[in-house]
Amino acid sequence: MQDILVLYYSQYGATGELARLIARGIESVPNCQARLRTVPKVSTVCESTASSIPDSGAPYVEKSDLSECIGLALGSPTRFGNMAAAMKYFLDSTSAEWMQGALSGKPACLFTSSSSMHGGQESTLLSMMLPLMHHGMLILGLPYSEAALAQTQTGGTPYGVSHVAGLQNTLAISDDEKKLALAQGRRLAEIATRLSLSKNH
Repeated sequence: MQDILVLYYSQYGATGELARLIARGIESVPNCQARLRTVPKVSTVCESTASSIPDSGAPYVEKSDLSECIGLALGSPTRFGNMAAAMKYFLDSTSAEWMQGALSGKPACLFTSSSSMHGGQESTLLSMMLPLMHHGMLILGLPYSEAALAQTQTGGTPYGVSHVAGLQNTLAISDDEKKLALAQGRRLAEIATRLSLSKNH
């Protein structure tokens, strides 16, 4: 089995739900398994520290997860058109992995959730691409051959799957968003498997 890292930060649960759907898509591909990981919150109080194990959900990411995976799905809620500080904080700490080329040549995709339809989903996905490009990753979009992308009235972009959560963060993942998340996970796993096989031959 080959591992694909699904790394996300989720405050109200929607980005975490997308992560689990992408993981299901990954695991629909033979010999692939999803490794779900999250990042801790960033505290505004410098002295505050979080437990090394989260209270619930996925374990916190370790740097070894980056080198051990054959692909990466990266997700964050939208914060003013950008990724959340917690995800940026983690990515900013990966200089050693950048120097080692731990992610170079591996495929990656992105996902996000925002409270409103035009709440900066696409700019958030683009902001998450930048550090991955510096790591030498191959960025995978979501093609319009996925019918749900052209018909969705909720989330979904060619830059990666997205979700519209509503101002109170109460809207469930729509059928189209679900289809796109599953498709994105499957696409990532298929391409990661092909690239991994070509490296080993």
